[in-house]
Amino acid sequence: MFFGSYSHALDEKGRIRVPAKLKVGITGAYVITKGLDDCLYIFNKAYFETEFLSKLDSIFPYSTSGNKSVRAILSSTFDVEEDTQGRFVIPATLKEFAGIEKSVVSVGVGNRIEIWDSEKWNSYSNQTSFEDAVKELNSK
Repeated sequence: MFFGSYSHALDEKGRIRVPAKLKVGITGAYVITKGLDDCLYIFNKAYFETEFLSKLDSIFPYSTSGNKSVRAILSSTFDVEEDTQGRFVIPATLKEFAGIEKSVVSVGVGNRIEIWDSEKWNSYSNQTSFEDAVKELNSK
């Protein structure tokens, strides 16, 4: 399980590393993909394959709306390839999607890690109070 938020920056070559406190929750290989609200999602690859790919397999190949979903998700999913120091380059299409330039915030959100541009994270997190978020959970 992932939780907490950590500010850091891309290095001079545009690489980042998953903060150590979040990295302990990654078991084996992992993937990065587009997320909601202009952030990126990082999933353990095994979780992604069992939870997502198994659901995508049930979509009829000739379903127009189903294939839109499959294409949107899988065309924006990449294996993370770390260097010997645990850094990786965010693919350019994902950096552009999330508006990431230099400063980022990594946020643990249960089954995934989210990577946010710092300014977007600050704006997003200032829009919802903690009390409103808890009320939303209580209404479920």
